Amino acid sequence: MPVKRKKLRPKETVRKPKPLLETNQLKNKLLERLESLTEGLLYISETDAPITAFIGDKTESVTPAEILKQTKSADTPISETGFTEFFSNLTEIQDWFGEEETELARKFAVLKEFLEKNIKDLKVFKIGKIELEIYVVGLDGENNVTGIKTKAVET
Repeated sequence: MPVKRKKLRPKETVRKPKPLLETNQLKNKLLERLESLTEGLLYISETDAPITAFIGDKTESVTPAEILKQTKSADTPISETGFTEFFSNLTEIQDWFGEEETELARKFAVLKEFLEKNIKDLKVFKIGKIELEIYVVGLDGENNVTGIKTKAVET
């Protein structure tokens, strides 16, 4: 009795999705670099607050409503400030600066440059009144809300 053989179908070309690990590795590298650049940095207002890395969820665009949603701050006042304006006081070296202040301004300049090169559509959001949460964020290559955050007191 003859053996029935299965007909072999030609191999179909299937596009494989990028491995999740690869996407997570990029996200982790960005997070690691942000953590490294913000280590020891303080945002000085009426209180001194650490600056930390922030990576949120995917989105199509960075809007006040999206930031409120991702920071779980619904029904909280939010205002937008310019990215360049936010960093101008932090990166400008004054004549009266000592070594410590000059080094701090340089660190902020490096952080600013890194954000500009790696994150698109950068915006600054201040959430709250008097006691503020500040998010300097945009979209990374995978459209995740990414950047830095800190706190401030403004009376």
